[in-house]
Amino acid sequence: MKINKKNISDRKSEHVKLCLTDTVSYKKSNGFDYYCFIHFAATDIEINKISLTQKLFNKTIEYPFFISCMTGGYNGSLKINSELAKLASILNIPVGVGSQRQVLENDSFKDTYKIIRENNKNGLVFGNIGVPQIVNTEKPIELIKRLVDTIEADAMVIHVNPLQELFQAEGELNFHGFLNKLNKITSKIKTPIIIKEVGSGINYNSAKLFLESGARGIDVAGAGGTSWSKVEIERNKSSVPEFWGEWGLRTSYCVRTVAALKKEFNFTLMASGGINNSLDFAKSIALGADLAGSARLILKNIVEKGIDETKNMLLLWMEDLKKIMFLTGSKNLKELRNGKIIKAEDLF
Repeated sequence: MKINKKNISDRKSEHVKLCLTDTVSYKKSNGFDYYCFIHFAATDIEINKISLTQKLFNKTIEYPFFISCMTGGYNGSLKINSELAKLASILNIPVGVGSQRQVLENDSFKDTYKIIRENNKNGLVFGNIGVPQIVNTEKPIELIKRLVDTIEADAMVIHVNPLQELFQAEGELNFHGFLNKLNKITSKIKTPIIIKEVGSGINYNSAKLFLESGARGIDVAGAGGTSWSKVEIERNKSSVPEFWGEWGLRTSYCVRTVAALKKEFNFTLMASGGINNSLDFAKSIALGADLAGSARLILKNIVEKGIDETKNMLLLWMEDLKKIMFLTGSKNLKELRNGKIIKAEDLF
């Protein structure tokens, strides 16, 4: 099927509308409910001295949280991205744009992406493009540079979404040769490349291949939040076995196993996939993530409640994280990642 400009714009609008409903969530959890923090009664941590700031891609961020890549490329996305960028700027946290494929096809919606940088002049901004667009171009380096320049991106996300493409009516299933092209990109471009799934998870072996090919960040984007197979199945009104909507690796498993690669590679590990409360956020950090993020939860809050309420929710998450650090005897995030969490079954 030949994809025209209207197809892409309409598809992006349909994706956002579906993600504002509860019909596209996984039934299974992200797996963090299988873990508990180890309470440390002998804590001597001074909670008021806990700092959550850290360096990421040569910039300092205030909190270990990011607004995951969501939207852009259709009329309604201008306002959404404008608000997301303002929120990121207020909190000094990273924010990603949705797939920039539309920029390659059509100049009409450039502003829906550029607004992210305009409203977040000094913060961390992530660009975004899919594997099929990398595979199908003879000039991947030029493509990445163009997308980076469009929004003055600090890092570039390349999303791997084979499950979504499989069930998307307009899906592109050619992923062949991606690792070779990723190698070429990372050897020629200074902009850090982050490899991200979209909800099915990245396992240890996949992450290792991406890191060997020069990736500087892995966003595991595991199962437990939005199911993008469900999104596409719902869009197409398809009749398929129910298990396809539940396909994927739980976020907790991905974070825990991919974190083991820290012994071999210097990279940023990002957790997303059903991070919908402060406890799961803290558990993802404790299991090894450098920072954690959300997409659908932030989208719904921004659209339904606005910037102030969304900001206040995230600030409460950060206070909860500090309280958990206090109760586990963790004076910093590095200590929180050092044996402060356990499988719940081991407590019995």
